[in-house]
Amino acid sequence: MRGHVAKGRDFTHQALVDWGWDGNETSEDVLLLVSELLTNAALHAGGCVELVVSAGEVLRIEVFDGTTTLPRRHPSPQRGLPGGHGLYIVERLSDRWGTRTHENGKAVWAEIDASRLTSGRSTGR
Repeated sequence: MRGHVAKGRDFTHQALVDWGWDGNETSEDVLLLVSELLTNAALHAGGCVELVVSAGEVLRIEVFDGTTTLPRRHPSPQRGLPGGHGLYIVERLSDRWGTRTHENGKAVWAEIDASRLTSGRSTGR
């Protein structure tokens, strides 16, 4: 699992660099979103089949897996204990998130408005 999450983060980081959206706090949030979505797919849906990161007026992250079981937030994750926090993190960091099913499984997606990635740029990582 760790290898897939790291590869997904590296892929997304390179996309952010290519689009000029790296080096700010929101780009770090994007990488955390990718980590959470990929980890959730690995833990609860048999792994990621495809990671899609697209840019326009929004940055959209989609993680496709092979199950139609929709994710659900843990009803009461415990502070300081691992597990149950992933979808809360996704909800907190993204502007929108959701799921969509397709014939081979589902996609869990998150969006961040592009304006958040272009404002407040810093010069270094």
